[in-house]
Parts: sequence; C-alpha cells; structure tokens
Amino acid sequence: MKNEKTYELVLTALFTAIIVIMAFTPLGYIPLVVINATIIHIPVILGALFLGPKKGAFLGFVFGLTSFINNTFNAVTASAFVFSPVLAVNVVGISGIFRSLYICFVPRILVGVVPYFVYLLIRKAAGKEQKTGRIVVNTVASVILFVSVRAFLIRLLPETLSAMVCTIIGLAVGAVLMVILTVSGNKKESAAIALSYAGLAGAFTNTLFVMSGIFILYKDAYAKAVGVAGEAVLDVIMGVVAFNGVVEAVVAAIIVTGVGLALTRVKPVYGKMSNKQESVGLAAKKA
Repeated sequence: MKNEKTYELVLTALFTAIIVIMAFTPLGYIPLVVINATIIHIPVILGALFLGPKKGAFLGFVFGLTSFINNTFNAVTASAFVFSPVLAVNVVGISGIFRSLYICFVPRILVGVVPYFVYLLIRKAAGKEQKTGRIVVNTVASVILFVSVRAFLIRLLPETLSAMVCTIIGLAVGAVLMVILTVSGNKKESAAIALSYAGLAGAFTNTLFVMSGIFILYKDAYAKAVGVAGEAVLDVIMGVVAFNGVVEAVVAAIIVTGVGLALTRVKPVYGKMSNKQESVGLAAKKA
C-alpha cells in the first residue's frame, strides 16, 4: 500500500513536470502543415487514467495554471485575454476575472476527469462478451471518424475538394475503421479502443468547453480581437473545432493509446473495475 502511494506520488510529480515543460517550451506543440496541434493535455489524460479522476483534476488545474501564466506574461495573440483574468479586466471589466477563470481552468480540470469515466464505460461496453456493446462502440467510433475526416478535409481544402468528395472519403475511412474494429476482439484490442476513446474525449472536452465558453462569455470581445463581425464568431469557432479540434483529438487518441498500452504493462488503469479485469500486461505475458 505504501509502495503504491509512493508510486502514484512519483507518477503525479512526473506528469506535472511534463505539463510544465510542454507548456513553456515548443515541446507542447506538434507543427503540422498549417497549424500547431497542442499535446499538453495528453499528460493530463494519462494522469486521469492511471492515477484516478482526483489526481487527474489536479493535473488539469496545473495545465490551466500554465495557460494562465503563458497568456498573462507572454501573450502572443490578441485573444489571450480569454485565458487571463488579469488581461480580461482591461477588456470587459471585473466580470472578465470570473469569465477567464472559467475558460482557463474548468475545461482543463474536466480533461483530468472525463477520460477516466469514458475509458471505464467503453472498456465495459466493448468487452468480448458484450457483443451488442461492441457493435455500438465500433459504430460510434466509425461515425466520429467519418465526421472528423469530412470536417477536416472541408476546412483544409475548401476550394479543392467538393463537399460530396469529402463525404465519400470520410465514409470510406469510417467503413475501414468499422471493419478493423469488428474483426478485432481480444482484451488487448478492447483496451486499445477504450484508450483511444479516452484520448478523443479528453481532447474534445478541452476544445468544446473552451470554445463554447468563448462564444457564450466573450462573443463580442472575441470578435473584435480576431477582427471579425459578431455574427461570424460562430463560424470561426466551428472552424477551430472542425480543424484544430479534430487534429488534436486524433493526435491525442494515437499517443494516449500507445503510451497507455505501454504503461499498463507495469500498472493497471486506476479503479476497482480495472483491477477486476486482466491487465494488458498480464495478457501479453501469458501470450
């Protein structure tokens, strides 16, 4: 018991250090063709899975704190005030303190909570004995991939590919995933699916809560900051969700799955349910 607590303390400190290093160096971003995809939320997601939602929430708070510090003392965008209560006061007054505190911290804290419960739900539903659950999980995964690929292509190549072509490509990719998931069915693959969902859930939790918070709390101020009309803010936000959000979610799903499967060889996912299930590491050893 003492060794377990020490292990979790060390792991918490390690994830905290990784978040801080990523936040204040270029390591927290993956340069892509047209954008940088942040991966700072990935240690928070992994922390939620292997340390539980309480420590995951703490790591999410650390993520939010680094965002607050970065946007306050190293503001590089006109919209940095949405993450900084200090800057927000000059933009919308005293109420900006509470608005920015919400956007800066609440979504990030939820990133350390939501993935854990998504993992448990999907692991239970996608179990080999749960055929109906697996079908539902596989279908949802395929639909998410279809919608994501279609939205990404439409946003990336609006003048090159028609909406119909993007839809066909999205359907094809979704169908391929459905076939792969249907053919697979052992415990290791079930864990991989659950980890992928956890990664997606964590990334989308951050994107959706942050962007919806900006729209609800800072619509006019954000429009002025980015130089668009007030009625165009929703289009800008949907563009961020469809492009940045999709890229970051896919990156998170891939990294969380890979790192998560590696970590399960030495430590099972946190919680009573995962302890009752055979860990991926034990399954690998028996094989």
